[in-house]
Amino acid sequence: MRRFFARNAPAYVFLLPWLIGFFLLALGPILASLYLSFTRYDMVSAPRWIGWGNYEYMFTRDRRFWKALQVTFTYVALAVPARLIMALGVAMLLDKGLRTIGLYRAIFYLPSLLGSSIAIAILWRQLFAADGVVNQVLAMVGIQGASWITDPDTSLFTIVVLAMWQFGSPMLIFLAGLRGIPRDLYEAAEIDGTPRWRQFTRITLPLLAPVIFFNLVLQTIDSFKTFSSAFIISNGTGAPADSLLFYTVYLFNEAFKFFRMGYASALAWFLLVIIATFTAIAFFTSKYWVHYENERD
Repeated sequence: MRRFFARNAPAYVFLLPWLIGFFLLALGPILASLYLSFTRYDMVSAPRWIGWGNYEYMFTRDRRFWKALQVTFTYVALAVPARLIMALGVAMLLDKGLRTIGLYRAIFYLPSLLGSSIAIAILWRQLFAADGVVNQVLAMVGIQGASWITDPDTSLFTIVVLAMWQFGSPMLIFLAGLRGIPRDLYEAAEIDGTPRWRQFTRITLPLLAPVIFFNLVLQTIDSFKTFSSAFIISNGTGAPADSLLFYTVYLFNEAFKFFRMGYASALAWFLLVIIATFTAIAFFTSKYWVHYENERD
């Protein structure tokens, strides 16, 4: 045991700052929120223990909780595939060996830096307003636009488009994965007369599976936590008709608008359960379609 710690001492030294920060700054609030999730607490009076009351109310009597789940899962199901497909497509274009690839990488990555800002959310709301730029462009080609933000049938679509626009981070990861695929595999396929689409399905996708899996997990977790864009575009209410009532927006309102901090803590812990469950399922199923170079039959 002593030899093990001696051999791995540098790793523990590098981990020490994070461990100190976690125990001093994070562990306390985490445990406090877990305790508060079993209490009725309004930030004025002392917390009152109610056991599983918050969770019982959440699952049996809170209709807006189920609506928030529906909106969030719909968003995740639409936004994650759309963003990953966009990122992979652009990464494959950049993998063609363009001379100005550095400039293009910076341009395509920029939305990922700005996309979660309040300013971009406000700009997005203006773009898709009834008299916004999107409808003005559609009118120029003879198409009547819609009230994208105020129509419950199209409001979520605007957030999905915003998510697609923020494809920079997974694009860079895909590009790194594409650069790691041996070129001689494609050359051999070209000699055999293999069509491009078959090269993509038989060479690119299988060898890129670990990168796809990594991006899938990260982007799904990130999508479950989407907050600022939905909050700003819906004016913090989830309107219209709760079509933008993301789980995080509902959680925020319960905590800081209605001051039901105990119930909000229960909502936060259930979100953690959702993300942890998805992550566990993703890792369990990955063995059927994700294969690594160092694996041996």
